[in-house]
Amino acid sequence: MAAQLELVQPTDVPSLPKEATPVISELSALDEERFVLKSPYSERPHLLDLETVSHEAGLLAKALRTLKPIREDYATAPYEESFNWPEVIAEVKRLSQKSGKEFKEISFYIVAFRSKILTYTDYDYLCELDKAAHAEAVASGGFLKYWFGEPDEELQNLSTCVWCSREAAMVGGRGPAHRKAVSVTRHQYAYYNIDQHRLTIRDNVDDWSISWWK
Repeated sequence: MAAQLELVQPTDVPSLPKEATPVISELSALDEERFVLKSPYSERPHLLDLETVSHEAGLLAKALRTLKPIREDYATAPYEESFNWPEVIAEVKRLSQKSGKEFKEISFYIVAFRSKILTYTDYDYLCELDKAAHAEAVASGGFLKYWFGEPDEELQNLSTCVWCSREAAMVGGRGPAHRKAVSVTRHQYAYYNIDQHRLTIRDNVDDWSISWWK
């Protein structure tokens, strides 16, 4: 667990009041050629610069814009069954074929942050911490996707991050903004747990799998 705490951890922003949730704005067509809106935060420091990642990672980042849950109990359900991964991978294949470039087998690192919030959680403060930690993580490199859901009736929730590698996630979790967020959010949950997964996409996007990180 000590090593895991170095990883970038979402701070459960979906628990925020609706008026405090960041508003997603449309990017211009020109911006979309280089920058990907990869989280609820639409300002430039929060966007993924495609020029900083590999061809394969860039295609996945674009495809992850279609990521969405497919079952209501995603907070507690198996991770690989909770999202529309077949559709995401189909989009990767479509984008790969459109690019005309070879897609070589590659693995990505996924963090699934499962939590149960407390009724007295300071949502506004969590939002402030989360946004600062997210910009810091984006600047560190290799951060492809940040998604979070809504707490269920038991106040349980799931947030997830997709990275180019585990090493990139470790680096992204070492900054002062993230360390501050971790120190505060430890006291904002009834419990939390970090699951680690590996997404592997094979040559030419002919096959793929999600497994536990070992």
